[in-house]
Amino acid sequence: MNEIFHRLGASLYIPAANKDLILIAKQEKYAKLKSMIFCTEDSIIEEELPIGLNNINKALSLIEENNNLKFIRVRNPQVLEYLIKQKNIEKIQGFVLPKITNSNINDYFCILNKVEKPFYIMPTLETKETFCNEAMRSLRKIFLDSKFKSRILAIRIGGNDLLNILDLKRPKNHTIYETPIGNTISNLISIFKPFGFNLTAPVFEYLDNNEILKAEVKRDLINGLFSKSSIHPCQIDIIENLYKVEKSDIEMAQSIVLNKEKKAVFKMNETMCEVSTHYNWAKSIIERSKIHGINNEI
Repeated sequence: MNEIFHRLGASLYIPAANKDLILIAKQEKYAKLKSMIFCTEDSIIEEELPIGLNNINKALSLIEENNNLKFIRVRNPQVLEYLIKQKNIEKIQGFVLPKITNSNINDYFCILNKVEKPFYIMPTLETKETFCNEAMRSLRKIFLDSKFKSRILAIRIGGNDLLNILDLKRPKNHTIYETPIGNTISNLISIFKPFGFNLTAPVFEYLDNNEILKAEVKRDLINGLFSKSSIHPCQIDIIENLYKVEKSDIEMAQSIVLNKEKKAVFKMNETMCEVSTHYNWAKSIIERSKIHGINNEI
């Protein structure tokens, strides 16, 4: 699953009612896009939902097999129920589930039980419950006990929704880690990551402050978050260039995994490399480098 997780890259969110959705889905626009998420939720108003669903159906009927990943962010369980019945729905890789709580996750699981294709799912944490560690541990238990555990490609963190709950908007010149939800993100990492769940990074909604975007992506990676969704194509290269692996890191990672000298601890690039404690990091670095390449700049 880590291979497809790293293939997400900077997923582009596309409102389902967007007039160019079909061109993007067919790779006639933004051809290098690694993954896309057709959004039927917050990015469109209720009145646009029929247009958006029709757009998605048209796109699914026209696209051929291609290399990028396609997901649909559903608006609610009813929209998921509608979509899984559509003729070409098997052409997508999975669904993003919004505003997931202990009380609504099984509504989605019950619907997904009806389909044969093992769609990937990405639950999004963006409600008041997200601030409660006890509630998140309870949700983790549901995920772990469910047959869908192996299908949870990643858990998404809805940064803007969480800030909205606090009556806040992200300040333009600061990363999200400098806001009150910085601690919440840390809590989610410690609750879900040790149990095998990947987590994605919140979006950055400003299009004219690339330095803060870069700083935030670096902080994402330090915190073990990957696949920062982009809200505009201009963000994709900025984000994905930072996903390239440093040459020194890939050298260390390969040495740790291969461990040809059969040493428990060794020095490389003036760094202590300990096989037993750095092995998981090394595997992740190698997987990331296969998708995003190596930064050869000195």
